[in-house]
Amino acid sequence: MQREEKQLESLIDAVLGRLNDLKISIGAMIHKIETEYEIINWPTFLDNFALISSHLTGLSKILAHELGPPLRNLTVLPLQLSQERDEAIFHLTEGRIPVFAHDLVPDYLRTKPEPTAEQRMLAHEQKANNMVPDTAAKQVSQFTKVISHVHDMVSKAREDWDVEASSRAGIQTTSNLGDTHAIVAAIGMGKGLIPETGANMVPPVRPTMPAGAAVPAAASTMGKAPSAIKTNIKSANQIHPYSR
Repeated sequence: MQREEKQLESLIDAVLGRLNDLKISIGAMIHKIETEYEIINWPTFLDNFALISSHLTGLSKILAHELGPPLRNLTVLPLQLSQERDEAIFHLTEGRIPVFAHDLVPDYLRTKPEPTAEQRMLAHEQKANNMVPDTAAKQVSQFTKVISHVHDMVSKAREDWDVEASSRAGIQTTSNLGDTHAIVAAIGMGKGLIPETGANMVPPVRPTMPAGAAVPAAASTMGKAPSAIKTNIKSANQIHPYSR
C-alpha cells in the first residue's frame, strides 16, 4: 500500500510539474500577443506554439505510461467544506478559488458536463445522426471543394512569393536610371526633342513692351531699314525761340 501511495505521489508531482510548465508557456504567449502584437512575427509565434505543443506531448506521455495506479480509477472527494476564506487554497490556486464552499465543489470536481451542455450536445449528435447520407455526402463534397480551392490559392500565392523573392536581390527596382537622365535632359536642355516644321509650326510670340519703356538699341534696329534723314532732337530744357 505504501508503495502504491509513493508511486501515486511521484506521478502527481510529475503531472503537476508538466502542467506548471504548460501554464507558464501559455501565459508567456498570451503576454506576447497582448503587449508585442505590433512587432511579433510568425516564426516567434510558431516557436512559442511549438513549446506549448512539446509540453502537451510530455504530459500525454506521462499519463499514457502511468507508473502507479491509473488515475481514472481514483475518486476525488472534498475532505472539508467551509464558507470561510482559506488562504492555503487561495495561494495554491493562485487567487482563483478563495473559498471551497458547497456551491463550488460540483463545478470543480465534476467528471461530466453540465446538464444543459450535455442536453445540447445530445441534440446536436441526434441531428447529425438523422441527416440523410446523400445530403451529408453533398455537404462534405462541397466543403472539400472549398478547402481545395483555398489551398490552391494559398499555394499559388506562396509560389509567386518565392519566385519574386528569388528573382530580386535586395530591394525591388521600380525605375530606370537611363530613362530618368533622358527625361531630365529633355526638360532642361531640350535634348532629343524634334521641332515641328511646316503648316503646323507656331510662330514665336514676342513679348509686348509696356508704353514708355526703354527699348534696347539692338531691338529697335532689328526689322527697320536705316533712315538717311538725320534728326536733331533738342532737349526739353532748352528755351523755345517763341517763348516769352
